[in-house]
Amino acid sequence: MANQHRGWQIASHLVLGLFSLACILPFVLLFTSSITDDKAIVRDGYSFFPSEFSFGAYEYLWKNSDTIVHAYGITILITVVGTVTSLVITSLLAYPLSRKDLPGGKVLAFIVFFTLLFNGGLVPTYMVYTKVFELQNTLWAQLIPWLLMNGFNVLLMRAFFTNTIPTAVIESASIDGASEFKIYYRIILQLSLPILATIGLFQALAFWNDWNNGLIFINDPDLLNLQNVLNRIMSNIEFLSMNSSMGGTDALAMLPKETFRMAIAVVGIVPILLAYPFFQKYFVKGLMIGAVKG
Repeated sequence: MANQHRGWQIASHLVLGLFSLACILPFVLLFTSSITDDKAIVRDGYSFFPSEFSFGAYEYLWKNSDTIVHAYGITILITVVGTVTSLVITSLLAYPLSRKDLPGGKVLAFIVFFTLLFNGGLVPTYMVYTKVFELQNTLWAQLIPWLLMNGFNVLLMRAFFTNTIPTAVIESASIDGASEFKIYYRIILQLSLPILATIGLFQALAFWNDWNNGLIFINDPDLLNLQNVLNRIMSNIEFLSMNSSMGGTDALAMLPKETFRMAIAVVGIVPILLAYPFFQKYFVKGLMIGAVKG
């Protein structure tokens, strides 16, 4: 019986190991492709074992290092401030919705759910943020539109509060004279690290990968985030390469068009890959408790 159990354990570890390898291989291919010679990719396609190596894509990025570093700073600032603000707003709405004694709680929960199904549309949204709130060409334009609060995150956090935090704890604190804000700050948030880390990761990824707000609301190059800057550099390379095919110089034809796509993906994804392991424990726990029990 023990041998059979050990056999199943080994088999399960092998299967999980293969799944893990399958998740890692695309990132390996991404990196190897970024250091492959551009002509080799055009000739042989993408490969884990490049026939010709080249750091031309990273050399081109290095020439624009000042712009990229500045864009990194903008992105980090937006991600940190936006994630923290989003967690505060989301938890301040989710906690009252988790209370059964909230007057009109069901109506408010329906309104939150309704936002998952419908929105105002791109043109009205653009006009409101640019004409009414005047957010165009400001850092606020990368913080506020669409990203600060998400109805799904509110409902997920509400499910966590409802199913994980005992009502008796809240009632005991209330009997002891604690105010609603003190209960929220000293008890609810302290017991909610898993769901806060989970939603925080969702929001951080949304802010880090966002390029739509910068494309629509930002014209000032000094306010562009990393995704917009890398996208502009990629567009410039494609434009120069197209001109080279129409009678331009050979130097333009040597620009690393294919490998540069991989290089900008590596530059954009590495910080998230480094940060994810620190959130993984809370991420899995918060997602399971908030979703399965709810």
